[in-house]
Amino acid sequence: MEEGILTTLKILIIGESGVGKSSLLLRFTDDTFDPDQTATIGVDFKVKTISVDGNKAKLAIWDTAGQERFRTLTPSYYRGAQGVILVYDVTRRDTFTKLDNWLNELETYCTRNDLVKMLVGNKIDKENHELDRNEGLKFARKHSMLFIEASAKTRDGVQCAFEELVEKIIQTPGLWQSEGHGRVHLTDEDAGGGSCGGYCSLV
Repeated sequence: MEEGILTTLKILIIGESGVGKSSLLLRFTDDTFDPDQTATIGVDFKVKTISVDGNKAKLAIWDTAGQERFRTLTPSYYRGAQGVILVYDVTRRDTFTKLDNWLNELETYCTRNDLVKMLVGNKIDKENHELDRNEGLKFARKHSMLFIEASAKTRDGVQCAFEELVEKIIQTPGLWQSEGHGRVHLTDEDAGGGSCGGYCSLV
């Protein structure tokens, strides 16, 4: 374990093909955006260290390919994950309706019951939204998920999504202390505030 790093966390990004999973990941890790981003084949993997509430965490972020033909890879994707970001495209209702399938996969393959889930409605920079914020919020509440709308293109909500997810994981010691790491002192403040000024909806 590197000096000063509290824990290493496995984070997954899942959702249908074309919703912008890789774009969100690249915006967060490299602060880049490629409008011609090609479909991910297999798994893309990035590592980034962030500091949340004075605690450093190293994130191993797995970008899972959304296309049906790659579904055979999923059991190893999910194993040991402490946090999951489920992404849909606010301009494509079909990507929202298929979230139930992804949640079923999570329940089937995930090895932890208390993992933290974040729902992200991506591509809010685009016009012709097929989904409004309230629909996403309602779905997130129903499934005990954090929720935020974001745009990998304009940066809106991207950093916040990852920071809020990590903050919530750190506040759930059973998720990472079982890995044999030392205890950490956390304040009793509600996670809803965070560095995003309540931009994220804690549900």
